[in-house]
Amino acid sequence: MIAISVRRPGLPMRGCLALLLAFAALAAQAAPPTDADVNRLLAASRAQTMLDSMLPQLEQMQREQFARVAAERPLTATQQAQLKQVQDRTRQTLGQALSWSQMRPMYVDLYKRTFSREDVIAMAEFYESPAGQSLLDKTPLLMRNVMEAIQQKMTPMMADLQKDLNQILAEPATAPAPAPAKPAKP
Repeated sequence: MIAISVRRPGLPMRGCLALLLAFAALAAQAAPPTDADVNRLLAASRAQTMLDSMLPQLEQMQREQFARVAAERPLTATQQAQLKQVQDRTRQTLGQALSWSQMRPMYVDLYKRTFSREDVIAMAEFYESPAGQSLLDKTPLLMRNVMEAIQQKMTPMMADLQKDLNQILAEPATAPAPAPAKPAKP
């Protein structure tokens, strides 16, 4: 082990100790979180529950997408069966890819690369608190209310856009201007 002296001439021993404590405090603050720290945060923030609740929504979007594909043109019985197989395989792949056992290591890695240990512990403590649990309980309602408010705000704008579109479509198409006539050759 190599010993490094931080004592400078004229700096009292108490000053060296204070300097060492300051460096130690800075190093502790910048320390990366451990897997256990991140797992505590993921548990406190209900990350697995949130991920699990997203899967049915993604599956519904996938069903709608496949229904649109099927509605675009008539499909033979064989094509319908093939489409159903692809849909089932896609649903299974999506479920496996987004399973907690697959996603948790990614979450841990990303949190460790993004946040300091101090950040992760502070977030875990917040989510473990009554205020943090209340936030988690009320977030779905908040998001639903936000979506409704956005829809209410957008409805008049979309109506105006639809009027403009209808007006454009109602105007008779104008024929392109004829090309200039070529001068006659003598």
